[in-house]
Amino acid sequence: MKTDLSLLEEITGYHFKDRKLLLTALTHTSYANEHRRENVRHNERLEFLGDAVLETVSSEYLFKKYPEKGEGELSTTRASMVCEPSLAICARDLGLPDYLRLGRGEEQMGGRLKDSIISDAVESLIGAMYLDGGFDCARTFILEHILGDLRKEDLYRDNKTALQELVQQDGGKIEYVLVGEDGPDHAKTFTISVLINGEEAGRGEGRTKKAASQKAAKAALGTMKAGTLCT
Repeated sequence: MKTDLSLLEEITGYHFKDRKLLLTALTHTSYANEHRRENVRHNERLEFLGDAVLETVSSEYLFKKYPEKGEGELSTTRASMVCEPSLAICARDLGLPDYLRLGRGEEQMGGRLKDSIISDAVESLIGAMYLDGGFDCARTFILEHILGDLRKEDLYRDNKTALQELVQQDGGKIEYVLVGEDGPDHAKTFTISVLINGEEAGRGEGRTKKAASQKAAKAALGTMKAGTLCT
């Protein structure tokens, strides 16, 4: 478990005035239960608050970007954007699991790898930012680190799924390979190559591996539609 929170603040782009809020956001119930005598607080209340802020920001974003979409379509899109797996990916991109305070039992059971725990921590972090700096600070973080790739590239169209469905029609195999990683920890750029049956079909760059993979898949879809790749 990492204890120096300065780097995490650099990565998130937000520096807390009250570090206790950040520490609480990183504290799982299992840790708090093991340290009851120290009156350690867990992050569930912050998670509740952060979930509400995230829903508001993502709803506002979609409402303004897609004036032609109805309530049902907007709700479906929002659900896919901020679902547990998506938030878990964001958490890993931020390095958040390394900073979580887990109880011994949860640690031994691989709690740092569980999507449920680390996605909840993202929402707790948002809640802590909201209390510490206000709505605008939390909104900036959400737009940059959670909705950022989606906003810039419309990645929630999920090029990876579209590519997988297309390749599997012919029984093909897809593999995503990290081929490049540049920049400091708080501003890395990743390069991902997508291989179809062992042959490179596309590459993509992004601030996160998720974004780079989606861009690589988008490039591969273009290659396949152009008929320059045999599957």
